[in-house]
Amino acid sequence: MQRTFNTNKTLWVGIAFSFAFVVLIKVAGDLWLPPRDFAADNPDVMMWYLWQLREPSFWSRFTAWGFYAVHQLSIWYLIWRAQTGKLKYTNALHWENVAALAVNAFFICVHLLQSLVWYDGLAQDVPEWTSQASVALMLFVILMIENSRRGLVFGYKAPLGEDVTRMVRKYHGYYFSWAILYTFWYHPMETTLGHLAGFLYMFLLMLQGSLFFTRAHVNPRWTIWAEISVVGHAVMVAYVAGHMGWAMFLAGFTGVFLITQMHGLGFSRATRWVIGIACIAALAGLFAYIGDISLMQRIPLIPFIQYLGVLVIGLVLWLMLQLARLISK
Repeated sequence: MQRTFNTNKTLWVGIAFSFAFVVLIKVAGDLWLPPRDFAADNPDVMMWYLWQLREPSFWSRFTAWGFYAVHQLSIWYLIWRAQTGKLKYTNALHWENVAALAVNAFFICVHLLQSLVWYDGLAQDVPEWTSQASVALMLFVILMIENSRRGLVFGYKAPLGEDVTRMVRKYHGYYFSWAILYTFWYHPMETTLGHLAGFLYMFLLMLQGSLFFTRAHVNPRWTIWAEISVVGHAVMVAYVAGHMGWAMFLAGFTGVFLITQMHGLGFSRATRWVIGIACIAALAGLFAYIGDISLMQRIPLIPFIQYLGVLVIGLVLWLMLQLARLISK
């Protein structure tokens, strides 16, 4: 097949589609989303998800799980086909990229219709922490993948080992697609600001995941935006919920950006100093405005969790590789 689609143009079209579809969710939801009878809050369940039907039907569950399964298996097949086909990184789309973009766009539309008609998501049957943990683990793995390029702490690389890094790079697509699509189908397409920010984040990640084996997929100026979009979602959810955790999320993820992420963007040392000082000054002003200095004590929590997660996953994968070598002998 002749490749005629340029990845840069595709990227911009995909970003425009993502923002436009978030607007469509809001408009369609306000116009046609039927009244929902939600289940009462269950204090015995950790992180109770509010948007669950009191009496889900067979079809509400069947459509949520059925569409998710077909969506997931389709993307896994395309990743497998791309890897076994030994595709090269190019500036044009492969057939598998076109197919992945089409599959994701189709199921994004299907999910909106499914929410308007049956409403249900996977949240009806699985706890919310599974969705959050899947994305958190994905963020840890991204730090591992990028370790060889930008380092982990101020440009210095963590000693993860070549075998571990190679394993993560080879198989991360399968895990990432699961984390993204599981989370995507976990939530019904509600119109709250938290949901809308979350779906925008998922759309950008689906776009990034669809561009495997293209140069856009490894372009740091694009991937950093896909990586840090989680900040907008986390901050918005906490802010709408009415607690001050939004400030902790903003400061914590800013810390990860200053410690790790900005060192892979090709900035000069002077530029990084300027960015660092500006961010710290802005955060100091924010916490002074809020008037709750005690919140600053929680700022290291998110970077600590992120870097601890990298080390734990790295150790677990290393132990697995060692065990596999012993068994194979």
